[in-house]
Amino acid sequence: MTKRLRIIYKNSLMFAIRSIKKKKAYIINIFMFLISISPSLTLTAFGQPPFESTLLTGTDDLSVLMVQGIDRYLTLKTQELKQERHNYWKYDFSSAQSFERSTQQNRDLLSERLGIADKRASPDLEILTTKSLKQLKIDNKESILYSVRWKVLDNLWAEGILILPKQKIAARVIMIPDADIVPEVLAGFKNLRGAGWGSALRLAKAGCQVLIPTLVNRQDTFSGSEILNHFTNQPHREWLYRQSYELGRHIIGYELQKIFAAIDWFQSEDHTQESKVPIGVAGYGEGGMLALYAAAIDRRITCTIVSGYYNEREQLWSEPIYRNVFGLLKTFGDAELAVMAWPNKVIIEHCKEPVVGGPPQSTNIRFGAAPGKLDSLSFSSAFSEWEKAKNNIPASKNHLLFVKSKSGLGDHPFSDTVLSLFAEQLKVQKTVSPLSSNENVYNNDWVNETERQKKTVRDIEMCVQRTLALCSKTRDQSFWNTLSGDISSQDKIKAIHRKRFADILGFLSPQPSEMLPKARKLNETEKWTSYEITLNVLPDVFAWGIIMIPKNIPPGEKRPVVVCQHGLEGLPGDVVTTDSTAQNFHYYKGLATRLTERGYITFCPHNPYRGKDNFRVLQRKANPIGLTLFSIITAQHQRIVDWLSSLSFVDSTRIALYGLSYGGKTAMRVPVLVKGYCLSICSGDFNEWVLKNATTAYDFSYLFTREYEMPEWDLGHTFNYAEMAALIAPRPFMVERGIYDGVATDEWVDFEFAKVRRHYMNLGIQQLCAIEHFPGPHTINGVGTFEFLDKYLKRNWIEK
Repeated sequence: MTKRLRIIYKNSLMFAIRSIKKKKAYIINIFMFLISISPSLTLTAFGQPPFESTLLTGTDDLSVLMVQGIDRYLTLKTQELKQERHNYWKYDFSSAQSFERSTQQNRDLLSERLGIADKRASPDLEILTTKSLKQLKIDNKESILYSVRWKVLDNLWAEGILILPKQKIAARVIMIPDADIVPEVLAGFKNLRGAGWGSALRLAKAGCQVLIPTLVNRQDTFSGSEILNHFTNQPHREWLYRQSYELGRHIIGYELQKIFAAIDWFQSEDHTQESKVPIGVAGYGEGGMLALYAAAIDRRITCTIVSGYYNEREQLWSEPIYRNVFGLLKTFGDAELAVMAWPNKVIIEHCKEPVVGGPPQSTNIRFGAAPGKLDSLSFSSAFSEWEKAKNNIPASKNHLLFVKSKSGLGDHPFSDTVLSLFAEQLKVQKTVSPLSSNENVYNNDWVNETERQKKTVRDIEMCVQRTLALCSKTRDQSFWNTLSGDISSQDKIKAIHRKRFADILGFLSPQPSEMLPKARKLNETEKWTSYEITLNVLPDVFAWGIIMIPKNIPPGEKRPVVVCQHGLEGLPGDVVTTDSTAQNFHYYKGLATRLTERGYITFCPHNPYRGKDNFRVLQRKANPIGLTLFSIITAQHQRIVDWLSSLSFVDSTRIALYGLSYGGKTAMRVPVLVKGYCLSICSGDFNEWVLKNATTAYDFSYLFTREYEMPEWDLGHTFNYAEMAALIAPRPFMVERGIYDGVATDEWVDFEFAKVRRHYMNLGIQQLCAIEHFPGPHTINGVGTFEFLDKYLKRNWIEK
């Protein structure tokens, strides 16, 4: 400190003291003046920490600022990826075959991300009957309507309406309504009205064979378990999305499989070359989404109508969660999907999209649905996305048409203009004329729509639950069967598995810039001093926590650190407090303070899972760009470990992680990827994680909770908790389990942990792996775990 600054400081401090005695409020101004002159000077005056930093100022809630900063980062990242998307494409328009080859890798990627993974069954279509075995059909003037089902997978059927023209078939069409529109609307049933009413019957009049699938709707009637008598307000689409997402499957993928199976059946009907006719797909709303994806993936489709859907997709995070596709926006926007259909025609109809104000109303017994809305499509953004697609195609080879009503935004899909263009591309000779008043379909004896919807939901659910039961077999083959030999011989294959895990989690490294630590003293006792710390991590993203330093560290000695991670809706102070009346004391029981008083340095980071939907939106924003909430958390922890390792009194080889609940989730994932953690303890979370996310058979499944951010893409076939623990090995790993903890049953926990123990035993290091069961609830116990920490961290120093 220079002589001049010392004089300024001394005079300012004396004036401040006099001001306080005179009950004046100048002290605040003087303090801020000192900060502006020299932050380091102020730290010296008000408690200089034993590490380099500037003063942390401000009184805003840092947990709120963290979530807001991450939100800005993800929003900016989404826009950046939109600009970089062209780097993933190398189109070759010289021929249809060349184009297919040039886009096949991305087509395969899209299919994988949409969950199109199961082999389809051989084509088979059946006409449904009444209980008296009478065919469900309606013989109309120019066509016959049948209630049908067709086989999709070995354990999945689709249902809908088949309209067979009485004249020679000129084209075959799959017409997909919005999720909340029943097939009978498109078939022109007299007592029903809705978007696209009668449009399928109009095509049939012109000579098209039309198949209309039933989609999973947005009601919540069957979203839950009849056996458990436990239901949610999740739309049926979300109910199926949440259980399938964890398994690398998707409600979108299942419904696309139904469309592709219908095309398989169409082709099976083309017995001779002369009978082969063009195949078209037309969809509105959710059906428009499916039509666009189908056109991008299936080369057999001659022409596609995408109605009431096409748009810029950067706001995907705000749409209903069942539209969420992991990593979609890194490679695909609607423009890229439309281009993928080339040279087959795509007609984009800009009309009023279905309006969805949110999920069904929640109640005390039905809750848990994710927020998400559909509003009116913007013409400017839709047209801009079409222009983007068109600009990727040589002008002489354009296959895209954009149609809007003369008034700007039409109320209904499948306008006269669009249907005529569609028929023209399918080489249908007859005019697609409007229906007359006497051409309505009368349905005196027909299917029960409610029962059909129930069967549609339950059939996909059973398909998902079967995949859940079998997915561990895939993990055995792709993970456990690859691990053999001793520790060193497994290093290479484990590095490959960590890379796969990083791709699933969405790995982010801290930006290569200064950490810029800021600090302020929080508390001091006879045994320790604590400081609040922030560190720069990524643009707009910072790490924040509390470091507690024992006072008995001799000069030159390096102590181990235990990073103590709080759980859901927690704060760093929750892990520190020893006040038994504090709100969250019963969970953490002064964990960090107790460890500090045993001689450890502790650091209590804040993880951003606080603020309910405010933080859950981060997961929604992260997923479409191939990231997750743990992408951010991992980067924050890497920065924290790097900073701790730089401290002169820290042993960088002995930094451990101990987390409870959501902090236990952190303890399972972060050490797999973060360089620097030497040991991990998972408390109050370890269990059969995939089962907990996807099963419909247990009340404590995440399917029945508000935690809609929990599913992570395809962990079911890749990494359950045992696999994660194997990637933590050969470092010490421990589970702390309260037998009354409602997170899972002991049977689940012990089943999963048995795989971990076996792996450590196979490596000859079974002593580095442990589990403690204690007679308690969802809480820190701090007995066996403290012994575990002492055993593997207390080298070369004695507790004082």
